[in-house]
Amino acid sequence: MTTIARRTRDLTASRAPFVHATVVRAQDPTSARPGDDAVILPDGTIEGFVGGVCAENSVRAAALDALRDGSALLLRVLPDGAPAFPDTPGARVVVNPCHSGGALEIFLRPVLPAPVLGLVGDTPISAAVATLAAFLDFEVVTSGDHSGATAVVVAGLGKGEQDAIRAALDAGVGHIALVASRTRGAAVLDELTLTDAERARVRTPAGLEIGARSPQEIALSIMAEVVRALRVDGLSSSPATPVALPQQAIDPVCGMTVLIGPDTPHVQIDGTDHWFCCPGCLDRYVAA
Repeated sequence: MTTIARRTRDLTASRAPFVHATVVRAQDPTSARPGDDAVILPDGTIEGFVGGVCAENSVRAAALDALRDGSALLLRVLPDGAPAFPDTPGARVVVNPCHSGGALEIFLRPVLPAPVLGLVGDTPISAAVATLAAFLDFEVVTSGDHSGATAVVVAGLGKGEQDAIRAALDAGVGHIALVASRTRGAAVLDELTLTDAERARVRTPAGLEIGARSPQEIALSIMAEVVRALRVDGLSSSPATPVALPQQAIDPVCGMTVLIGPDTPHVQIDGTDHWFCCPGCLDRYVAA
């Protein structure tokens, strides 16, 4: 196993968001070769190798965009005036004036933590929900600790429901599904004396109305509602671990997007900050 492969495994196990970058095409002269790869962390740090300093700046900026929206991206890094690669629909093209003369295509794949589903109850319905949620690549947690949970399903059928709902609300969970009839569910919520905002976060009866009868069908309706909340309603898949991304700036010499960090070349002139992709651009700007 390579160093980067081990690193991606460890980051995934620790539920840390990152982007895996792989060079898929290289046109000489360039220092990178197909198969070279790296991981990019939310602070812009690159571990591994996907090209020189100019390519790295473009990869950093594109990787952070991929982390923001969770979508994979094919990045084409081309020198100004060089022959173009074959057309690739949907790719992002970046022209780097300071590039050594070659061209690169780099595939950027964001790896985000799996959404966490908190599950309360020891019933046939909770067992069916656990099986389906795992199939849908959710991390199922039954410990009662709802911190970081995307959603919580309370399927105790009368056992420990109020405590579970209160704990999920206090943990900031945005989608809480209570398995109960409409009448009993309303009674449970009334006893909790919730605010309007808190009550809006609890769905009861849980799940979409599909005429479900068996535990498996009820689980399907519950998880369909959770997925809809994620994909349509904007429910955060990792509410306790927001990705804090660094600020970006435009190099006034070459026009490249650079990340602002402690090691980014920088100068302040007349009270205005200017950031650069490399010391060479900084020197040319100061000289001018």
